[in-house]
Amino acid sequence: MGKGDTQMAVNSPRDPQDVGYTWPTILAVAVHALVVIFSLISLPTQTTEPDSSSIVQATFVSTETFTDQAQQATDQQAALHSAAEPEPDPEPSQQETDQQQAAEEAAQREAEAQAAEQALALEEAQAQAEAQRRAEEAQQLAEEQAAEAQAREQAAQQAREEEAQRQQEAEEQRAREEEAQRQREAEEQRAREEEAQRQQEAEEQRAREEEAQRQREAEEQRAREEEAQRQREAEEQRAREEEAQRQREAEEQQAREEEAQRQREAEERRAAEAAEAAMQRQLAGEAEAAANAQQAQQAANSFINIVRRAVEQAWLIPPGASDSMSATIQVRLGPSGELLATSVVSSSGDSAFDRSAMQAVEHAAPFGELRDLPSDQQRNLRQINLRFTPGDVR
Repeated sequence: MGKGDTQMAVNSPRDPQDVGYTWPTILAVAVHALVVIFSLISLPTQTTEPDSSSIVQATFVSTETFTDQAQQATDQQAALHSAAEPEPDPEPSQQETDQQQAAEEAAQREAEAQAAEQALALEEAQAQAEAQRRAEEAQQLAEEQAAEAQAREQAAQQAREEEAQRQQEAEEQRAREEEAQRQREAEEQRAREEEAQRQQEAEEQRAREEEAQRQREAEEQRAREEEAQRQREAEEQRAREEEAQRQREAEEQQAREEEAQRQREAEERRAAEAAEAAMQRQLAGEAEAAANAQQAQQAANSFINIVRRAVEQAWLIPPGASDSMSATIQVRLGPSGELLATSVVSSSGDSAFDRSAMQAVEHAAPFGELRDLPSDQQRNLRQINLRFTPGDVR
């Protein structure tokens, strides 16, 4: 029943029989109000959050529920006070007045008790609302702390993941750097090995070149030695040939000298024969022969002295000639004293000395004094021998 209904009941004319239903009606209204209050207090509107997979699960309870319940309890208490106030009735009797007064007092006391109970229930509801609010605040604080903890945990987890990521990236970077270092070291090692290989090949090439150079030098040295050997052999051969040539020349010279000696001996024999014949002729005509012989000898000696002096003046003695050298040159003259031929009758052993003697005869000719001699003397003096020594010519 509402407040408007109560007000209409108060304003309508009241039947005396209706007085006994007033308090039961108030009590019924109060009971209904208490039922409503307790139902509101015990059944608050709650909004349950769906389960989540997070660590902290929170349930949200609207704070407006308890505020509305308190407001409704206040409104019901005011309605009860309004219903408890009796409307002025017409003047009742004293007994009715006393009964009514006693009933009113009883109702007043009952209403006050109910009001106290309602106030107590309201205070309890407010306390429960405050506790609920504090619980909600604590729960909200716990949820916030849990959310903060979760956020911190998530931040820590994210930091750990980031740290792990950084570590992983650092490991990968270190692995890449180590791999790059290994590659660099491998490249350096390969470069060192290639450089060592190049140096070894260069050393081997240089060794081969040096060996080839040594071989070339050995070949050249051997060639030089062989050439020197050939030259020595050639020199020895030439020396042997020269010695053989000298021996041949000496043999030829000896043969010439022997031939000259034979010629001299023949000349001497002829001269001896001529002398013998002259002596015979002289013996045949002693007087005339003696005179003619003396005259012929003088003329022959004179002509021979002329030839000898001319030859001595024209003779250029070689610088290396010694006093022990001697050469005999045969000279053949023409009728007018011109030189026909010269030949070595006895050699000095030095071809230059012999050649200088023949050249002296050639330079001194002709000998025109031969024309002044008698014809028989000319025939005897057209072939003479001249003996050349460094001291004089005989």
